[in-house]
Amino acid sequence: MLAYRARQYPIVSTPTPTTRPEGHEPPGVWALAFPSIVGNVAFSAVALVQTKFVGVLGPEALAAVGAGQRVFFAMQAVLIAVSAGTTALVARAWGAGDYNEASRVTMASLALAGLFALVVMVIGVTAARPVASLFGLDPVTLDLAASNIRMFSWFNLAFAVNFILSAALRASGDAWSPLWIGIGVNVLNLPLLYVLIFGHYGFSALGVAGVAAAAGISFSVGGAVLLILWLNQKFRVRHVGSGWWRRARLRRLLDIGYPAAAEQVVFQVGFFIFLMLIGNFYGTEAFAAYNVGGNLLMVCITVGFGFSIAGSTLVGQHLGAGDYPGAVRSGWRACALATLTMGGLGFLVALFAGELAAYFIGDEPLTVRYTIILIYVLGAMMPLLAVEFALGGALRGAGDTRFPLIATLCGLIGVRCGLAVLFTYMELPVVWVYSAMVGDFLVKAVMLVVRFRRGRWRTAISMEDPQRA
Repeated sequence: MLAYRARQYPIVSTPTPTTRPEGHEPPGVWALAFPSIVGNVAFSAVALVQTKFVGVLGPEALAAVGAGQRVFFAMQAVLIAVSAGTTALVARAWGAGDYNEASRVTMASLALAGLFALVVMVIGVTAARPVASLFGLDPVTLDLAASNIRMFSWFNLAFAVNFILSAALRASGDAWSPLWIGIGVNVLNLPLLYVLIFGHYGFSALGVAGVAAAAGISFSVGGAVLLILWLNQKFRVRHVGSGWWRRARLRRLLDIGYPAAAEQVVFQVGFFIFLMLIGNFYGTEAFAAYNVGGNLLMVCITVGFGFSIAGSTLVGQHLGAGDYPGAVRSGWRACALATLTMGGLGFLVALFAGELAAYFIGDEPLTVRYTIILIYVLGAMMPLLAVEFALGGALRGAGDTRFPLIATLCGLIGVRCGLAVLFTYMELPVVWVYSAMVGDFLVKAVMLVVRFRRGRWRTAISMEDPQRA
């Protein structure tokens, strides 16, 4: 059942050894991971400041922001789908030396993502409250969560532009341009959070909705900068006005992307189930603790995203160049570095769990206690989560997006949600429900290691000229 071959849509022409300009060799793992890690850590720092600001408003506000963010991430599944195809195909084309095809894939990806973003925006604006009600929140928290979701949705097109252009640049080996623009977005986001949440300098206090408004405005500015630079040919992945609209190219983007979208849907459904159990049976404090603890460990998770990007890009580029051993080495190196780095950071956060929880939550002893428990559980699991990030990214970079979906179904739905339902039915303390994550991460890590070792991912996509299709 686990062995499959993706439909064979044409990808790029196989290059001769002379098609690669000097200086365009695949970079190392750290060269790609480091800028992505720095950028993600900057976003995590903003998330911590956001948590501190929202914490002043009480546990209802914290729970509402957590629910709103979870719904927002679910709505981004279609963008993640397109970006998965973007990363795999741009990296493969770049590794093969077909730089024009990399640019055409970028243009096609941006058009698809923009269309999907508008559709999702309408859904988010009109159905915010019914979706938020799935978490079983109390009426006050439900109203706050709905306002957060609605505000996020208005800026969906800006998120799409940032998502796709940054993915294309990283897939071509340029991880620094997204970093600098991302830092600018974060620098703008911080004062906007303060002004819009609390209402200063003549602005109304938006509270929880201000979190989404601050992010939306800052990402709109970042997206505008990306578009201007791209349209003026300032990036290695160029803007093209013609030749990008080919059905074969759009089909293969969707063929690679739809399992990634399905994975995100499964991922978010699993989290909905998990958080619904916590919210309905263990209260607002346990629900808020999950979100605060996750934000405190976000620095570890963002490191994982950096190595996922590096593994995805390098595996794709090496396969495009016909260097299968190089693709294997890149995947394992990304995994080893991610495990060491995330494991160390998880230990440090767990070491200061009490102090961090008390600082960010304040005088809410039950929420603080639950947060400490959550940090201990998640912190201990960081090495397993590192395997999921690095090898999952490597498989997606090869175009093998179906197996991470299968692993997520088994781990998150089968193990985590299954155990959480069992523990809730048995009326065990919330620590047991939190601990269901251990089985989830363990199952996924084992499955991904076995899949990567077998090497079937190298034939997930083919190598032909899409212009002939």
